[in-house]
Amino acid sequence: MPKTALVIADMLNSYDHEDAESLAESVKEQLPHIIDLRRRAEEADALVVYVNDNHDEWQAGREELIETALNGKHPELVEPIAPREPVPFIAKGRHSAFYQTALDHLLSSADIERLILAGQVTEQCILYSALDAYIRGYDMVVPPDAVAHIDADLAKASLKMMESNMHAELARVADLEFGG
Repeated sequence: MPKTALVIADMLNSYDHEDAESLAESVKEQLPHIIDLRRRAEEADALVVYVNDNHDEWQAGREELIETALNGKHPELVEPIAPREPVPFIAKGRHSAFYQTALDHLLSSADIERLILAGQVTEQCILYSALDAYIRGYDMVVPPDAVAHIDADLAKASLKMMESNMHAELARVADLEFGG
């Protein structure tokens, strides 16, 4: 099995935006699976990388983004998944985890060939990150039970696009294996 990394996207969210409540409901359902996925990745010594939108607050680092999210409307959705351990943390300014970030360099320097994408938002950041991963030649897995959405219909369509157009494997967290 190719060497695998888990990329956790955008889980540091203050939930103070227009569509936050529908997203928070989805996160409540998916969060236990995301936590389990992270635990399993750590147990397998797989690379775990956090990528989070900084909302163009470029002076904000990891701790500031965690604090802002914990002080938001749903700290119970942030605290269990916030990156407290020393793992790579990459700030991004747009939807894709790859767009103008060092993610590709980090992954290639660690000889990563396969990505597991988890986090939020399925129909936005997960979809665009999957497209950029596909363009860069990574094998991908997107566990539908470890990605949260705002719009269920768009999320379903996005997962279908990732599977059909980007050759992403859709597999439940319980069925995933980490390689290398």
